[in-house]
Formats: sequence, C-alpha cells, structure tokens
Amino acid sequence: MIPCRWGASRFPGKPLAMLGDKPLLWHVHQRCQEAQRLDGAVVATDDHRIEEVCQQLGIPCLMTGEHATGTDRVAACARHLPADGYINVQGDEPFIDPVAIDAVSEAVAHLEAATPAVNAYTPIADTAAAIDHNVVKVVISTDGNALMFSRQPIPYPRSGYPAYFRQLGLYGFTAAGMEVFRGLDQGPLERTEGVEMLRFVEHSYNVRMLPAADAGLAVDTPEDLVRAQRLLQRTCSRPEVEAPRKCN
Repeated sequence: MIPCRWGASRFPGKPLAMLGDKPLLWHVHQRCQEAQRLDGAVVATDDHRIEEVCQQLGIPCLMTGEHATGTDRVAACARHLPADGYINVQGDEPFIDPVAIDAVSEAVAHLEAATPAVNAYTPIADTAAAIDHNVVKVVISTDGNALMFSRQPIPYPRSGYPAYFRQLGLYGFTAAGMEVFRGLDQGPLERTEGVEMLRFVEHSYNVRMLPAADAGLAVDTPEDLVRAQRLLQRTCSRPEVEAPRKCN
C-alpha cells in the first residue's frame, strides 16, 4: 500500500511532482513491483487528481476519505483488501530498495503475536541528517524494539557522539496488527511529533525495528526533489546499474 495525499504542508502536490519523466508515485510503485514477496501494490489516496494519474499510468488505486496519517489511510484500504500482512511504503521514497521491502515482508510473516508491526531503519552517518527535523530518528531497545521516535536528534549527545538511526518510510503490519492500529487513538506524542508509529509505542505495543540498507533519498521538500533528480541522473549514468527501470 502506497499512501499518497495532495495537501502535504511542506510540498503540496508532491506525489505528482516529476522525477525524471515520471511522477514521484510512479517510481515508488516501480520499486514495489520489483520486490519479490508482494502480491500487489496499490496507491491509497483521497485526491481525484492522483487517482486520475494512476489510471493513466495503469497503477491500481483506491480512494479513501480524509485521514490523520498515511497509515490510517492504509488501514482504511485494508478493509477492502484482505491479506496476511500489509506493507506501507510511503509515497515519497522513490529509491526505496526492493530488497528492503522483501525483508520487511519476511519479518512480518514471523512476528510473534505481541508484536503487530515492523519498521525498517538505517544508520545516520550525516550530521546534517541527524539534526534535520524532516528525518525521523529512532532509539532501539536491546531486544530490537522501538523505544522512541522523534524528529529531534535522539539520544541527546551529552558525552561523545551517539549512534543515530533513521526510521525509513517502510512499515509492515500483520493483518491483526492492522486491526489494532485502526482501533487505537492518537496519543499526545504522535500528535506532537507527527510520527504515526508512536501510536503503537504510546499504547505499549512492540514495534520490531529491522535494519535495512538504504542509499536512497526521501523527498520531503522541493529541495529534496532537486537532490533526487541528481541522484537519479547519477544512477542512470552508471553502466553497471542493475535496475534500469529506476532510470525511466
């Protein structure tokens, strides 16, 4: 499921912003199609402009009502698409690794009953990313579950330089976990941070964190789109690139 909305405050109309010669949502859908473990990939949106472009591009699309978050949009669509599990690939991740999508799908299939969701993450090596409020950081317990998500750099570097980890826009849910999420209310931490996986944490559910390789770029702002254009051009200029569809 790829949640896409028009009215993003930082970048209105982002799903239809052009990256190369295709809109951003097309690239995300292509990455999902390249994954091996998915039975299908569907855009979930509340905007008829996005629906129309999906129809033109042959991308399956479900219309929803207004929802607080992308995962709420996914949960609404899941009612109409029965499945063993659901993968939420955010619509601003045009370079998400299909291998990472498959890894999250595999992890969902082996979750214990007390854990409704998996969230991929990757180390942050760039100091600028650690302090960027558009980059969601996560602190992880010794048993591999999320302790806290924040747009602030956590943990606080009181002494030395801590390891920082970035939450990827790649979530996996069991079918039961999707039902759990649908039934939970937003808590004050989620509303303050704007990070929907905090809903599970605030209600004492485990979120299994899964390390994943990620050399891509989430597009949160128009400036990110410019960087994504450069990344796409560099990828396409390398003769050894293994995924030529990324260059379309």
